[in-house]
Amino acid sequence: MTHSPGIGDPAPADGLTVGRAAALVGISVRTLHHWDLIGLVQPSDRTHAGYRVYSPEDIARVHRVLVYKELGFPLAEIARLLDDPAIDARRHLRTQRAELAQRISHLEQMVTAVDRMLEATATGIRLTAEQQAEIFGADWRPEWVEEAETRWGGTAQWAQYTDRVSDLTPADWQAVATETETLNADLATALRNGVPPGSPAADTLADRHRALMSRYFDCTLAMQVCLGRKFTGEPGYADYYNSLEPGLADWFRAIIDANARTHGIDPQSATWE
Repeated sequence: MTHSPGIGDPAPADGLTVGRAAALVGISVRTLHHWDLIGLVQPSDRTHAGYRVYSPEDIARVHRVLVYKELGFPLAEIARLLDDPAIDARRHLRTQRAELAQRISHLEQMVTAVDRMLEATATGIRLTAEQQAEIFGADWRPEWVEEAETRWGGTAQWAQYTDRVSDLTPADWQAVATETETLNADLATALRNGVPPGSPAADTLADRHRALMSRYFDCTLAMQVCLGRKFTGEPGYADYYNSLEPGLADWFRAIIDANARTHGIDPQSATWE
């Protein structure tokens, strides 16, 4: 082993001090010291003051150690692989490269899966677009969820919604869709039969609607009144309910308001709370 020509010289021109070497390869100085102690990676040179100096060949060996560590080899086995003259280093590295590429591919698949999970958690619907259309009907539009998040994404109710539906299976969603269809059919039938707002039958329908909403978030009577305003005030809602039965949007809002009054809520001043 040679020495640098003077005290205080940081390193030969083609070498790196332990600190610079550690920073270059992204490991700690302590790790390099340990590898030197056990003979795994020993610096090729030292300064006159005894400081370690790593050559380009030393750094290349460090990188090979890191590759083997990433693949799960223990340090003793790595030392044997690096120092055994009977082992074709290039061939072995090509084999390890193939294993790393396979691992990277697996990790990328996991990242994709996590992204899908994050998307599902964000939207609250763990269904494909085809499943959504099959369960909720041909009129279903996946972008409705995005619109809802844009409108209510920062609210406590949206947080409740995403938490409560994140684990629902397609079968669970099918049950929800069936319950919704049944309620809508009963609403349309009640309107055709002339059930008046404020009657026990109408109040029961309003309560069923609020209970259905409460599966997603804690829907109060005042919140239900605010939803009822949308049924008549926004064309998308009004068109939907009126397609089930002419005049259903107005009547639906009327039974919600009447039920709220029965419980001491003034529909005119009700707010989202």
